[in-house]
Amino acid sequence: MPLILESHDSLPYVDLPLTDTDRAAAQTLVAAELDPSASTALHPSVLAGSSYEPSFPALTTAAHARLAAGTTDREPGTGIDLSRYEALDAPADADADADADTSDRAAAWRATLRAAYASSAFLSQRLTNLSLLERYGKNAWLVGNAQLEAVLRALEAELAAARDDVEAVEAARRRAQHAAAPELALLADGWRAGVKRVVETEAAVEGLRRGILDRKRALALAQGGVAP
Repeated sequence: MPLILESHDSLPYVDLPLTDTDRAAAQTLVAAELDPSASTALHPSVLAGSSYEPSFPALTTAAHARLAAGTTDREPGTGIDLSRYEALDAPADADADADADTSDRAAAWRATLRAAYASSAFLSQRLTNLSLLERYGKNAWLVGNAQLEAVLRALEAELAAARDDVEAVEAARRRAQHAAAPELALLADGWRAGVKRVVETEAAVEGLRRGILDRKRALALAQGGVAP
């Protein structure tokens, strides 16, 4: 168990407010302990944090560079591919002569039809999703808002309860300090009186010691010896 128990809790309901002179004296003492560069130079931890450089993925970095350059055109293969929503064109050799290679034309048409089927299936599924969103999206959005409002009300209730607890603790603290104020004042007066008596006792002891030394010195001189 330590011999000295320190408490840094203030007593705002017991201690008297600082005067302008006391506040200026305290600020002078604090300023004397501060490094002269404290008001101009940043703390080393702040300097270490200021050199941080974030790293982004390649696509994000490219998007940042494009936005910084002020261009709106996207590079090929990036962003949303709008061609999937467009109608497919016929193969390039659709109007070619009949003498062209039939197998090559058939392969080109099969690839085009395969892509058209995939696009049709995608657009059909997209249309279904949009229809469901139009029919049930509003209700889902309202339900989500209701859930968020319930969470907000719960958080507000917790905040109100925390404020009530803080006010209760503050009221208990105020009552305890008001109840202990007379005892603290009595103890402070007793401490001052004790310090005063200690100083008076030390002064009396010092005076007695000097008196003893003077008597010894006078006695030694009277006996013809060397004074201590």
